[in-house]
Amino acid sequence: MFSTKTLLALVPFFLQVQAQASGTGTTTRYWDCCKPSCAWPGKASLLAGSNPVTTCDISNNPLTDYNAASGCTGGTSYQCSNESPWAVTDELAYGFAAVNIAGGSESSWCCGCYELTFTSGAVAGKKMVVQATNTGGDLGSNQFDISIPGGGVGIYNGCTEEWGAPSSGWGAQYGGISDRAACATFPTALQDGCYWRYDWFSGADNPTVSFKQVTCPAEITAKSGCTRADDSSMGAASAPSGSTSVAASSASSSAPASSASPVASSSAAAAAAADTTTSTPAAVATPVASSSTSSTSSTEEAAATSSPAEVVAAYTAPVNLAATTSTTPAVASITAAADDDACEL
Repeated sequence: MFSTKTLLALVPFFLQVQAQASGTGTTTRYWDCCKPSCAWPGKASLLAGSNPVTTCDISNNPLTDYNAASGCTGGTSYQCSNESPWAVTDELAYGFAAVNIAGGSESSWCCGCYELTFTSGAVAGKKMVVQATNTGGDLGSNQFDISIPGGGVGIYNGCTEEWGAPSSGWGAQYGGISDRAACATFPTALQDGCYWRYDWFSGADNPTVSFKQVTCPAEITAKSGCTRADDSSMGAASAPSGSTSVAASSASSSAPASSASPVASSSAAAAAAADTTTSTPAAVATPVASSSTSSTSSTEEAAATSSPAEVVAAYTAPVNLAATTSTTPAVASITAAADDDACEL
């Protein structure tokens, strides 16, 4: 039988495991070609061996200098073409997004993954798992700004410099192109992501969603190179459903020009993320304050006067936190850097 002291030591683990963000929200779309906010060092606690979101040079080759300034402010770092969305099945897609989740901050959002279930429009009922690679003060609460080539550059435009796009980007500055035929005029590396909007996404215009935070699929982190330290504590995404995977064709043409990965081993990082579920729970640091109304001090007080069985029951009850961050023994060493980027609608 566990002692009360031992059970108290497990509290951070129980809270962390069940602290996935969830709720309802909205979607928009963008593609500005700028360095994403989560590509800067120091934005979140990352798994050992992982790095911030990978960026590319002006020729779409992956960079290893995570402090390189954004091409949108005169630097050399741009959004990689492989941040384009792709279909896994006819009912599931993967991709990336700029996010703003109620109750959280960049430290809890960056490189986290969210399973979106579309609740309106032509894609109602379909699911998409996106990784947060960008953030921005111009986003509303629980908003997912999905990265889609041709989705509109918004406030900033790095696409003219990187790809030779028109001065206001492809199509309208906000919203982007208006028909599928325009995708044929895009650079080859961006065409599949552009077509995705009209094929799998059925041309849906900012559908609403329900969402929950999940463990990032390895296929996503292999592209971004970024895995959070707490990633494996999130629940698993829904198993793929629907027919015929079409991911291969999308993945092949949207890969950066250089196949060399700037990450020491993104596959190793993904494997390590899975292995962290066996780490000693007591070693997990207490999560930071969140939007939850529960308090650690009152919980500890209750534990002191309860039996071990009652303490376990109290700490394993479902917790619905908007967002959280945590630190594990396998956290990468990171240095904070100035943010020069905000995402656009």
